[in-house]
Amino acid sequence: MTTAIIGTGNIGGQVARHLVSGGERVVLAARDESHAAALADELGPLARAAPVRQAIEEADTVVLAVWLDTTKELIAQNGDVLRDKVVVDPSNPIKADGKGGMARTLPDGESAGSVVAGLLPEDAHFVKAFGSLGAEALASSSNRQPRRAVLFYATDDDRAAATAERIIATAGFDPVKAGGLNDAIRIEVFGDLHQFGGLNGSVIDSDEARAAVAAVPATA
Repeated sequence: MTTAIIGTGNIGGQVARHLVSGGERVVLAARDESHAAALADELGPLARAAPVRQAIEEADTVVLAVWLDTTKELIAQNGDVLRDKVVVDPSNPIKADGKGGMARTLPDGESAGSVVAGLLPEDAHFVKAFGSLGAEALASSSNRQPRRAVLFYATDDDRAAATAERIIATAGFDPVKAGGLNDAIRIEVFGDLHQFGGLNGSVIDSDEARAAVAAVPATA
């Protein structure tokens, strides 16, 4: 299996490192192709760099590890090659608030996940994942002992769920399903299942995560 990671910044770069450490083949793409090439060189024979469209075409799974507005542009330009792909969205709808904090960029109640899913081809397989921890915790918590850290995911699609379970585990985390697409907002920044939301900075294990999911009924 091959996973394309579009974006090699704080999130995409760490996802790539963790997946390669777990034995996954990755194709890296970035707006600045030299950044993707440098990371591929760092990661060794399981990683290589390619232009965005080629990376998507060659992969089974595509992680769109870029800001939400950039994700919208990528889908508009490459929607035809995202057909029948598993598309993983870690984006969070946030920006700096000018006061040292963060502010939402979408109306209350609307998730980045629902926006991204609505832009994809109907036969793409969407899952919200790899965005429920901040970049620092994502970098440092892989293969944590004695209890693995959790990454939440949300999807209505069985194939996407199976893929999320596999690649989250490959990356060194325990996968826990938060619910369907309507629950994606729970695992985005300020959501009750996000590190920088209801979890108040904590990086939790699977027992704590399942209890937290169950504490709020799934959204119909």
